[in-house]
Parts: sequence; C-alpha cells; structure tokens
Amino acid sequence: MPESGRSAIMTIAISKHQNGGPRPGRRNHDHHLSDSPRRGGGKSLPDRSGAGQQQPHRPGLSGRSRRWRADSRIFPIDAVYASDLYRTCATASAIYRPKGLPLHRRRDLREICVGVWEEKTWGEIARQDPAQLENFNHRLHLWHVEGAETPQAVQTRLLAAVRDIAAANDGKTAAVFSHGCAIRLLLAALQGIPLEELGKTPTGSNTAVSLLRAEGARIQVVWRDDASHLTDPAFTQGCTVKQRANGLEPGLYFRPLAREQAEFPAAWAGTSGAPPAGAPVLAGYLDGMPVGAVAFDDGREAERGCGWIPLLTVAEPWRRRGYGVQLIGQAVMHYRPMGRDRLRLPTPETEAAAGFYREFGFSPAADGPAWEKFIGYDPEFLGT
Repeated sequence: MPESGRSAIMTIAISKHQNGGPRPGRRNHDHHLSDSPRRGGGKSLPDRSGAGQQQPHRPGLSGRSRRWRADSRIFPIDAVYASDLYRTCATASAIYRPKGLPLHRRRDLREICVGVWEEKTWGEIARQDPAQLENFNHRLHLWHVEGAETPQAVQTRLLAAVRDIAAANDGKTAAVFSHGCAIRLLLAALQGIPLEELGKTPTGSNTAVSLLRAEGARIQVVWRDDASHLTDPAFTQGCTVKQRANGLEPGLYFRPLAREQAEFPAAWAGTSGAPPAGAPVLAGYLDGMPVGAVAFDDGREAERGCGWIPLLTVAEPWRRRGYGVQLIGQAVMHYRPMGRDRLRLPTPETEAAAGFYREFGFSPAADGPAWEKFIGYDPEFLGT
C-alpha cells in the first residue's frame, strides 16, 4: 500500500435498465423486463428498449449523470469500470467522458444469466414458469432455470472482480457500474447475509449507489443503495424524477393479432382508422386478454432508416399502468434488427398522447408531420 495509507474505495452504481424489456425485471432485482425487450440479464447484446435514449450521445437519465458528476467531486474518481453490456457502458460515460478516463469493460461485472428466460418478456415467463418466477422474486436460493447461472456463481464472479479492481487501484477510488441482481448478491456476500435471507435485504432503486472500502483482503460496505439524489434538488436541478406506473409485474406477453381481432386496435384508439392492409400487428396480452396493440409499416421510409409505427394503442381500462412503453419496446425489437435507427409515428392527436410519447424520447420530426425517436447505438458503447 502507498505511504498515504489510503484504501481503495469503489463506488458501485446500480443502473436499472429502464424499459429494458424483459430481463427479469423491475421488482425482480432491478433490471427492467417488460417495457423493452432486451430480456434476461446475461446477454452481451445491447439493450433494445431504447426507452432511456433521448438522442444519440445522451445516454440515460439526467439525474443519473448529475449524481455521478456530483459524486466524482466528493470522491475523486481515478478509474471507471463497467460490465461490457451497452447500457452499463452508456451509464458509465457520465463519469469517464468528462474526466477523460478510459472505460474498462469487464464481462465478469455482468448481470446474472437467466438461461432459457433470456429473450422472453416477464409476461411470457409468468405464463410459462410461474413457480420459478416466484422463486426468482422472493426465494432466489431456490430458483433454478435451464442454462442459468446460479446465485452462488454470481457472488463468486462479482467478488473476484471487485477484489481484482481493488488490487489494481490501491490507494485510489474506482467507480464500478454493474447490475441490480448482481450487485444485490455482491452486497449480501460482503455483509455475510445468506442467500436464504436475501429477500430481506434492500433492493436498490434505479441509479442507487453503494460505497465499498477495500483494505488489503477486507472489503467493507460503508453504505448501500443510496438513491437520495433522485429527490435532492442539488442533483435533479429542477427535473422531476417520475415513478412510473407499475404495470411491469409480470407485464405483457405478445402474439400476432388474430384475424378475428382485426378491428380491436382502431376501436381502442377511438378512431375509425386501421393499420395499413397487411401490416404486421402485435397484440399485448394480460391474463389472456388483449389490452394493447402496435402495428408496423416496414416499407415506409425504410431507405431513410425509419421504422414506422402507424398505430400504437392501449385499451382505456389498462391505460396509465405502464403497458404503453412495452409496446414501444416491441417496436424497437422489431426494427433494430432491420438496421433502422429511428422510430416514427403520426403526430399525436391529443396532449395526453403527446406527453406520453415525449416522456419516452419522441419529439416532432424536422422534415414532416411525424414524431420520431432515435433508437440507434453509440458505437463507443458497443465495445466492438
């Protein structure tokens, strides 16, 4: 250890992937599942929800960036580490970019891999495997899914990663960005909490920060799961952090709209219109009941990289419950594999609709009567 005797201090941010589709989920250890459709936790694919991306080169929530910039003044950051997944690297940019530091990507900081649950929405999992979903949420020590990583393996992996980072930054301070379930398991291991009691431990809010201090082989949890910045005017700077309606547990599952239901979307939207003839339409179901739909017009402005949503609607009884953003997530999943980097939809007809789309990153297009949202990737965060 250097003569200063400083211990390596690591700050860990939990980034709940808002809108990230189905990675097992929001309540489920802080990684959003159904609003976007990036599903399970362990894949290296970028997050597909797009819900947190307002425009290129501006990742994440403003409060997230402000908190990290503020923390970096309190704790001078010497190094920045993140899991190699896209959204985590984007979140870490709030620190490494303004400080001119390199980002160290580490696969061993990834979220727990959920095996055959990867690429499924929470609603799908709730239908197919309700017992194990209950275990995942409340009794993680009993949870087992084909191809999944065990909680014990995640603890071993994260402990080794944090010890390695501490050894490489003796006498310094490192910011470490990982994921909700992985961090919760790490903190439990450091605090001597058995897996059987994990359900009694706090679940960090989106962007929550925990502080660890390493001295030799000993790593101490100084404090954990601090999200006070979300309500502190010094960090929010006039922005309101909105707690979204909790319609994500278990969320929707999706199927192509049945032929006999063809009139549903227009009726839900309160219009006499309908999606273009032959346009693919996905319906979102809750307990066997169709509650919303999203249509795709694949050919429209395809040459310009646009993915058109001619109709997106949720039936009135299920509005304002968090289901609409899940339909946006399905549109992102539909168009990103086609190489589209913008979603477009008709100009909203009501202020309520405009407010909804604005909240999730849409704004008036510069070249016509439409609203659009950037869903492309910043190559810097892809790590390729």
